[in-house]
Amino acid sequence: MKKYIKLLKTEYVLRQLSTIQLISYFGAWFSNVAIYTLLIELNVDAKVVAFVAMLHFLAGVIQAPLSGSIIDSVKPKKLLLTLIGFEIISTFLLIFINDTSDLNYLYVLIFIKMAAASFYFTTEMSLLPKILDGSKLQHANELHSIIWSFSYTLGMGVSGFVVYWLGVKIAFLLDTLMFIVGFLLLYRLEIDIEVIKVKEKLLSMMADTFKYIKKFPHAMHLMFVHAFVGLTAFDALVALMVDRYYTSIIAASLALGILHASRALGLVLGPILLSRYTNNKGLFYIFLAQAIAVWLWAIMMQNFYLSIVASFIVGLFTTTLWSYTYTLLQKNIDKKYYGRIVAYNDMLFLSSAAFTSYMTGVLAQNGFTLENITFIIGFGFILGGLYFKWVIKTQNIKEVN
Repeated sequence: MKKYIKLLKTEYVLRQLSTIQLISYFGAWFSNVAIYTLLIELNVDAKVVAFVAMLHFLAGVIQAPLSGSIIDSVKPKKLLLTLIGFEIISTFLLIFINDTSDLNYLYVLIFIKMAAASFYFTTEMSLLPKILDGSKLQHANELHSIIWSFSYTLGMGVSGFVVYWLGVKIAFLLDTLMFIVGFLLLYRLEIDIEVIKVKEKLLSMMADTFKYIKKFPHAMHLMFVHAFVGLTAFDALVALMVDRYYTSIIAASLALGILHASRALGLVLGPILLSRYTNNKGLFYIFLAQAIAVWLWAIMMQNFYLSIVASFIVGLFTTTLWSYTYTLLQKNIDKKYYGRIVAYNDMLFLSSAAFTSYMTGVLAQNGFTLENITFIIGFGFILGGLYFKWVIKTQNIKEVN
């Protein structure tokens, strides 16, 4: 933990961005629990729950091809402020969702909200390697994940009670206020980053990126490795677990909040406990541990209290997988292509997450038990670990440190 505190003390821009990130992410999870609680209260079927979960990721997939080129040619502060503005408006409008006749309206708002959120995230992640490098970059990525996880833990836990006591509309309003605070803090922040002026048009920049990936295929392989972490998109699975197994003993909003918070606590502690073992050689075993943890969750799923414990264990390995595979990509690509490569990386990751979310609902609707679906996800991490071993063996991949 000392290394993260030291990094924040010495890097002003990172410190300010991290503060904004903490506030914005904390607010975001209020609406997340509220959305799934609303769906359960409206008694929608599994496919609707899965479709909403998929929309959280699909928006980022669709805008990613253009976002990378925009990021590489627009000043980051102006872009980040615009994106938070979209998040403020789309979050506020969620208060007008009242029944199943408003579902199409809900889909549009979630799509806009998550497209802006994904674009913001990609912009920030492409900004980090421009202000940091080496171990500082790895620690910044880990810190980013820890802040996300901490916000997720506190936001999910608190929002479960807020939604239970005050209702979903208050949660949406609190989320909106959090984004407004983040907007004001970002407006005051000076980000002195030189934008490399390019004369190429967006389509030419996209074509140039594909030429770069073809010339240096290790970048593509590292993006595919990172995409395996998208299998941890458990939002649809958790919502279905709550609906099928837990609503008879606890309110849906509380169950959602507690389960997500327990997993997020594992997300926070994981990098702290595993950082010394995280390198190119050890990552395969972290993939393996993630698979075993997911299988354990499948076994314990029907018992709410055991599921809380298993959810925590699942979270322990996820942040390390996410941050290290992300840092490997940043470390092994040319600075000119940061924005574009990071955008395509996020597109693959979000595609994996969207596919996982949607197929969870489809399989559940077609007779698969939630336990069997969870076992299938676990096998995905075994494949991810084996693929990573092959990439390290066949490609020239630099160590992070």
